[in-house]
Amino acid sequence: MRDVEVPAFLYGTAWKEDDTARLTRTALDAGFRGIDTANQRRHYHEAGVGEALAAAGLRRADVFLQTKFTYAAGQDQRLPYDPWAPVATQVEQSFASSLGHLGVEYVDAYLLHGPSVRYGLAVDDWEAWAAMEALHAAGKARLLGVSNVSVEQLAELWTRASTKPAVVQNRCFAATGWDRAVRTFCRERGILYEGFSLLTANVEVVRHRRVHAIAARTGRTIAQVIFRFAIQAGMIALTGTTSAAHMAEDLAALDFALEPDDVRAIETLVA
Repeated sequence: MRDVEVPAFLYGTAWKEDDTARLTRTALDAGFRGIDTANQRRHYHEAGVGEALAAAGLRRADVFLQTKFTYAAGQDQRLPYDPWAPVATQVEQSFASSLGHLGVEYVDAYLLHGPSVRYGLAVDDWEAWAAMEALHAAGKARLLGVSNVSVEQLAELWTRASTKPAVVQNRCFAATGWDRAVRTFCRERGILYEGFSLLTANVEVVRHRRVHAIAARTGRTIAQVIFRFAIQAGMIALTGTTSAAHMAEDLAALDFALEPDDVRAIETLVA
């Protein structure tokens, strides 16, 4: 995608707090080469990711690094920018702070951490996107994207933006056909789709007898079956496990394939 190599599996660092550095380092040691974070201290500890990257000693080019700009409404009091500044300035300040936290000169993907309004796109969103486009043009953000977005909002952004979104990251619910409308829009336009909460948002799938039967037949875990389904369905999967054993198991989802009938079955289990 635009000369950026994006791994099929990303390690998500939300809600790790003071364990962020340790768990991110554990994920890197396990073999993850894609890390997702955000400059949103309310839910992420971005500087902890930077500590892990420095300690791991990997080449910068070998790690796909993704972070986000989060509006003040999604932050707590630990803001990475002046909330009274214009939105474009907030983006610039947040991005500069991210580079400092992560100890890098560029990020591979920079995402708008959800539109500022529930329906459509507001003036703030266009100002934020224009500031992100400037970072992209300067070579500091290799890919631009958006998270927590509806298909209508994504279509509006795609139609009007000068720099088209290259990445979408959404919480993925099986009840909506695994976010089928957004995934279809992305597939038709070559946008990378990242799915998160694949397990925690889909307890009914985790417990479903068909999934258990597939796991038994393939000799794989339930999590491996669901992650493998996501990858074969065209998603980039995120896991946020805090278990080193589960990290290794999750990555092993890259080492086998499901039958096409299994993929079709999981896609429609609870939709």
